[in-house]
Amino acid sequence: MIKAIIFDFTQTLVDSSQGFIHAEKNAQKKIFSSLELDDWGDYLKIYRQIRAEFMAKSGNSRLLIWQELCNNLSKKPRKDFLEDLEKDYWRQVNEHTFLFDETLMVLGKLVKRYKLGLISNSQGQPNSSSNHLLQGFKILDSYFQYILIAGENSIPAKPDSRPFKICLDQLEINPSDAIYVGDDWKNDVIGSSNAGLQPVWLKHESVKRNWPNQEFSVPQIFNLKQLLELLSQNIVRSNDRS
Repeated sequence: MIKAIIFDFTQTLVDSSQGFIHAEKNAQKKIFSSLELDDWGDYLKIYRQIRAEFMAKSGNSRLLIWQELCNNLSKKPRKDFLEDLEKDYWRQVNEHTFLFDETLMVLGKLVKRYKLGLISNSQGQPNSSSNHLLQGFKILDSYFQYILIAGENSIPAKPDSRPFKICLDQLEINPSDAIYVGDDWKNDVIGSSNAGLQPVWLKHESVKRNWPNQEFSVPQIFNLKQLLELLSQNIVRSNDRS
């Protein structure tokens, strides 16, 4: 019996897609100019390769990505440049982050029937406190009994199972009695499945992106309202990874 719904945050409850696009383009141009490089094409190829390698390891720290980029290019940026650029990066993402239209309505219905939790990976360097995008959405606090920023305070980031287990313990819920809703295949779907929860993969219809291949069977939804429909149909566990 489902007793709790746990959510991811970015691209699950809020849309930050345009914020990331804007912030990435701005950072790429500023780094290129600051390092006084000549070949934009080669630079962008190296940048994207290093970023992809970090993202594959669930590394969200732009500072670490940019430091590795500078090392690869044998360049040393001016003092505090990258630190200031990371702050500006997340400021731009925050300014272009908005709740999905249906978020509050869906949470309002769910909180009347289920315990609600939220697990989001940290922004910035691992194991350091950061000004998470959640800070700009205090309106969400009243809906959740427990909110966890994974990747801070020695708690590993998703897809590690520990954040899910901590949240379940705080909600006093068994894994088999919880659903986890998120957009990221590795961090959210695989992570929650490994922790014993029922994952639901949100591929929001308003977000344009290249979605990875589905490696095993899980329920998919294309907006949060469809989660209400799944619950009304007494969703069955379907994370068959055989």
